[in-house]
Amino acid sequence: MSSTELPETRTAAVPTASRTRAVRVADGEELHSVALPGLTLTVRARPGNRPGLPPALYVHGLGGSSQNWSALMPLLADLVDGEAVDLPGFGDSPPPDDGDYSVTGHARAVIRLLDAAGRGPVHLVGNSMGGAVATRVAAVRPDLVRTLTLVAPALPELRAQRTAWPTVLLAVPGVASFFAKLTKDWTAEQRVKGVLSLCYGDPGRVTEEGFRHAVEEMERRLELPYFWDAMARSSRGIVDAYTLGGQHGLWRQAERVLAPTLLVYGGRDRLVSYRMARRAAAAFRGSRLLTLPEAGHVAMMEYPETVAQAVRELIADDGGS
Repeated sequence: MSSTELPETRTAAVPTASRTRAVRVADGEELHSVALPGLTLTVRARPGNRPGLPPALYVHGLGGSSQNWSALMPLLADLVDGEAVDLPGFGDSPPPDDGDYSVTGHARAVIRLLDAAGRGPVHLVGNSMGGAVATRVAAVRPDLVRTLTLVAPALPELRAQRTAWPTVLLAVPGVASFFAKLTKDWTAEQRVKGVLSLCYGDPGRVTEEGFRHAVEEMERRLELPYFWDAMARSSRGIVDAYTLGGQHGLWRQAERVLAPTLLVYGGRDRLVSYRMARRAAAAFRGSRLLTLPEAGHVAMMEYPETVAQAVRELIADDGGS
């Protein structure tokens, strides 16, 4: 059976020893692994500049990793003790034993991590799929969330942009396997350029060093036998969350969030429509909205200083540390 096939019962995790490339760790960052029953999570820590700072947890989006926060975390290190999690099957975290890549499954992993570490309540920050996960965490476990920052959160849209359709298609059984075979001759450089054009408002903002690091990470991920499986199942989880109604619907849960909330939307976002900013601002009670007309889907990577300042103001208004 090839590594890109998607059997519904596949749950086995791949041992860490099988990985051939090390994950990049920036200066000032620390990596550690948290073993929980049926789940192992890699956490990228950016310790605060002084003892006693309140904790923050950063949650990445589909296809991302804790490295997505490496530009933002140092800008807030004087304010929070930061940790960024690799969700199950992403970054350096192996797949979950139960094969659950739903938004609820990822939210449960975040909750279990916070409960095990006793770090709550945290300043919780999420991007894209991680924004949906963070919304669910804040709604069902308000005791764990002090403030909530959502960067282009993947909340249900009635009419998704055409540029977001490939992500939706990945949720269809067999599509990921087909796409993997179709693109097997693509270089890591080609793949990264495609991702940057989709996620950045201006891919030209990426430095040569940043591009090189992204290529190295792409090469590493493509060697993981569960890469496409994690992508497809998580995409399916997002689609399922979009269609879920009632009390468990994401918009209904957004209305239940009690934590002070910052919403960040980019005007050039090709994955989450800029028009959703107004609806989100109305759903999250008392929320504040930061709109960046030139930003794409990952504003915390394109405009980290601007996002950091908005987070700083949110935390200050909440009482600081």
